[in-house]
Amino acid sequence: MFNAPMAITRSAKKAMRASERKRVFNVRRKKALHDTTKSISKSISKGDAAAVGKLLPAAYQAIDKATKRGVIKPNTAARKKASLVRALRRSTQKTV
Repeated sequence: MFNAPMAITRSAKKAMRASERKRVFNVRRKKALHDTTKSISKSISKGDAAAVGKLLPAAYQAIDKATKRGVIKPNTAARKKASLVRALRRSTQKTV
């Protein structure tokens, strides 16, 4: 649990429990988002276009889920998607 002031009232204690549960889910979603983005960037740097083609839908799914649950904002999601596609296009132009 994170360092927070001790809750005194019953409702504050309940809010802290709910907050901790939500934090666990948010951290999990953010980690999935980071892991898929990282694996795509590694595949792009290796020049493995087939792997990127398989990983891109998974990255889009992770970004969309994080946006839907409020972990990241919609404009941040759009920016992340655009940067992934831009990096992919840049890598395919170099190899061609």
